[in-house]
Amino acid sequence: MRNVKLMCAALGLVSMQLWTPVSAQETHRLSGSDVAVYNLAGQVEVVPGSGSDVVVRVTRGGPDASRLEIQTGDIGGRATLRVVYPDDEIVYPAMGRGSSTSLRVRSDGTFGSGSSGDRGDDVRLRGSGSGLEAWADLVIEVPEGKDFAAHLAVGEVDVRGVRSDVAVSTGGGQVDVSDVTGDVLVDTGSGSVSVAGVRGDVTLDTGSGSVTIRNIDGDQVLVDTGSGGVRGGAIRAHSLDVETGSGSIELDEITSQDISLDTGSGSVDLVLGADVESLEVDTGSGSVTVRAPGDLGGELEIDTGSGGIETDFAVRMHTVRRDHVSGTLGDGRGRISIDTGSGKVRLLKN
Repeated sequence: MRNVKLMCAALGLVSMQLWTPVSAQETHRLSGSDVAVYNLAGQVEVVPGSGSDVVVRVTRGGPDASRLEIQTGDIGGRATLRVVYPDDEIVYPAMGRGSSTSLRVRSDGTFGSGSSGDRGDDVRLRGSGSGLEAWADLVIEVPEGKDFAAHLAVGEVDVRGVRSDVAVSTGGGQVDVSDVTGDVLVDTGSGSVSVAGVRGDVTLDTGSGSVTIRNIDGDQVLVDTGSGGVRGGAIRAHSLDVETGSGSIELDEITSQDISLDTGSGSVDLVLGADVESLEVDTGSGSVTVRAPGDLGGELEIDTGSGGIETDFAVRMHTVRRDHVSGTLGDGRGRISIDTGSGKVRLLKN
């Protein structure tokens, strides 16, 4: 009986070894001022680096991890690292059972837009089922002054403390960016996006998912989401442009000369920290509340399809109706336009 138990234990150990993910970390160095990393599935962590090279630490996972191939080299003038998956059916359990997505992947492991004429082959990623079960988690150390881009099909991305321009592209998954000195670009098909503490321009584009953006100091801030609310504040920029197909917009402590807020459906709540040259708020349906300093000025126009108009600013009226107000506010310099298909409009002092 003792021998049987030992044999079973040995078989169990062999089974565990066969299914244990490959966990040894591999280190790769990429030189050059412009660097891009491509990976289909896994977690990506981008942190500050030292020296002159971008350092990529790769930890493979999954029972088929050993089949993954790490390729490096110059593509289109950029130093690249690509995690190549030798199958067109990829299983990544972190996606969750029943979840799946497809994309076209080129033979060199790149995907998405590019100058290559090779459109690639269809590759399907899913949370369960048959296929190559493997992924790669990456920790990427980026020295100051590099142009860096991370391309991920599915998985989460965390960028923090980097002193470089950073671009993140992901098909699906949460993206968090914090404490970055440099321009930030985030493009995600689905998943929440959080950006905080950036000294540079910010561009966020998501197909669906909530957006949180706070403590930004740059020239231009652009947020575009197909569906999902946008919240944040402490934004200082020459221009701020927020557009969402559906979802509320809530922003406070906004200091910007040119502001445009547009939602297909959803309320808008805006708190200004200073006067503006141009303010345009447009919502298909939903209430609009704008709170501003007492010295707010400009040519004012407010329209609402249904809902009242309220203001505690002194306005030299040109036209007054239940659903329309036009006039001159304060010094009259600049333009303020608020339009909602249905919902109350309030223009109030801070």
